[in-house]
Amino acid sequence: MNIKKEKIGNFAILKIKGRIDTINSTVLEGVVNQLFDSGEKNLIFNCSGMNYISSSGLRVFLVTQKKAIPLNGKLYLCNMQPAIQEIFRISGFSNLFKIFETQEEALEN
Repeated sequence: MNIKKEKIGNFAILKIKGRIDTINSTVLEGVVNQLFDSGEKNLIFNCSGMNYISSSGLRVFLVTQKKAIPLNGKLYLCNMQPAIQEIFRISGFSNLFKIFETQEEALEN
């Protein structure tokens, strides 16, 4: 997994590439915690390069959402591959997150 960080407006954007699984989900969680610790509260996970997510990865997304809420922050997801969208739909997670087709749409909200 590779994560690129970018700041656009009020959002910290994480471009995720590769797999989020049991082995590397803690890396993503560490990056997210570092962002929250530095004062960020609005995050966009750009999932265009993400090709797999395990239950451990889903847990990181859920924990991130739970941390953003008390900060009046936002967590948006965008650019999901169809297979990843299906995982979110089957797991019920698509109802828990704001998911956008493009990063531009996410930034407009």
